[in-house]
Amino acid sequence: MYQVDPKSGLCQQAEYIKSPNYDERPQGCLPELIVVHGISLPPAQFGGEAITKLFTNALDPHEDPYFAKIKDLKVSAHALIRRDGHLIQYVPFHCRAWHAGVSEFNGRERCNDFSIGIELEGTDHTCYTAKQYEVLAELIKGLWQAYPGLQSHQVVGHSDIAPGRKTDPGAYFQWSALERLLA
Repeated sequence: MYQVDPKSGLCQQAEYIKSPNYDERPQGCLPELIVVHGISLPPAQFGGEAITKLFTNALDPHEDPYFAKIKDLKVSAHALIRRDGHLIQYVPFHCRAWHAGVSEFNGRERCNDFSIGIELEGTDHTCYTAKQYEVLAELIKGLWQAYPGLQSHQVVGHSDIAPGRKTDPGAYFQWSALERLLA
């Protein structure tokens, strides 16, 4: 299980690269939900620094035609799990990352207020790696221990909180594999 310090909001096993795209959660609002995302930049390409550049507002719109379309986005996630399992954290877990956008869970809007967003490097149409599932499960266990509000074990996909708008982590994400690792 990964170690998450609830006071600093940081995971000891993660490389920390601070994103400017976050703020404080509303008063009295604590993490209660984990949202799993899928991302690749450029689309369907893995590796490189484009995801980190997106989350740190350093994306060069001249590097790829797709980047010109998203260069002005101010987005982040709490963490990214690379294809090889490397864990990068961008936002302290007790703060509000800007990962969910327009969203709703169980009738409650603004999921960024009460959720933790974890990105997996991948696409809707490719399998995620065994190492990504292992790291995701260990991180989730650490988050469950650090934040009592997560004890309900609510873990959903981006598509679950923004249906019709988002499809990630996609049909190739194996929820049963994650459940086995979390048991």
